[in-house]
Amino acid sequence: MRFDPATLVYNEAGLIPAIAQSEAGEVLMMAWMNAEAVAQTLATRKVTYWSRSRQAFWIKGESSGHSQRLIDLRVDCDRDCLLAIVEQEGPACHTNRRSCFYTSVLDGEEELMAPMV
Repeated sequence: MRFDPATLVYNEAGLIPAIAQSEAGEVLMMAWMNAEAVAQTLATRKVTYWSRSRQAFWIKGESSGHSQRLIDLRVDCDRDCLLAIVEQEGPACHTNRRSCFYTSVLDGEEELMAPMV
């Protein structure tokens, strides 16, 4: 069956959440894609997101050098979320950490779990 990005379930802004995960299973970040970003990611294997603040496409690593090469793109069971399995070059987070998920709040206090790269 041929995949069509139009078959995904987008929010009212035309966006779908996309979680980037390393090949080893580490969750790196979450960002948004629209149908064109999904299609561009699949065509180029360079993970492309939609920047809500800039209202423009954002190819991960284009300015920072911390690129994501697409290994696999998976759709969840409701078709309203994507999982991009990526080869991450450098840190994924704009804070210069490997992952954006570095703050633990389990015990009611915020604790930074990972130093900057």
